[in-house]
Amino acid sequence: MTAEKESNRFLESMQLPVALVLILLIIHLLKEYTNYNFNYWGIFPRKIYGLKGIITGPLVHGDWKHLFSNSLSLLSLLAVCMYFYRIVAVRGTVMIWILTGAAVWLLGNFFDDSGVKSSHIGISGVVYGLVAFVFWNGIFVKSRESIVLALVVLVLYGGLFEGIFPNQEGNISWESHMFGGLIGIFTAYYYKDDLLEEVERLKNINRTWADEFRPSTLQNGSEYFLPRDIFEKTKEQRKREQDYYDEEGL
Repeated sequence: MTAEKESNRFLESMQLPVALVLILLIIHLLKEYTNYNFNYWGIFPRKIYGLKGIITGPLVHGDWKHLFSNSLSLLSLLAVCMYFYRIVAVRGTVMIWILTGAAVWLLGNFFDDSGVKSSHIGISGVVYGLVAFVFWNGIFVKSRESIVLALVVLVLYGGLFEGIFPNQEGNISWESHMFGGLIGIFTAYYYKDDLLEEVERLKNINRTWADEFRPSTLQNGSEYFLPRDIFEKTKEQRKREQDYYDEEGL
């Protein structure tokens, strides 16, 4: 892959994460500087009016610290998914978002004996889901890139593990964290066949590419560094060849 294509792919992978973080920022600015009660759009477990929170709850945050901590993690993890797992990144994120919210709506506050029935807000459940998604892709797919990503996620986000246990300080929704992690594992398993097919496809492309550019052999057994027809190809033939590699993502 050329440096230009690498740069374009990186920029493309950043579009959705940046757009989503900007949406979170705009909503929080409205929350801070208007009198509207945005907490109403959170998840209220087992309340009909709380169903909307499955979609909207992750967009609302309690304070700036809550927003920034979630936004930085979301930006990096979603960008990784869009870059390395782009064939399933959007579908996987949507699945994590909706199923995590649905699980919190069904079982949130179920073991809470404090009597407090507050709403669940914040995108941390999705963040936990993405952490689990990237890590378990390394376990299921076992490609070199996925294993490296799994190790990186383990080092950078291993400390999040304690957030899945009850009795968190500061009214943290540990249920969102726990369900997000579990849904992330399920999502990685659900899409593993798609990713395995993509890994195999790329291997075949790379194998074909290597065969195409294997040095030509003389009768005496020595090899040319370049294929013998390299100087016989027309400019149009070389252009068609390059277009083929561009379409295949090389």
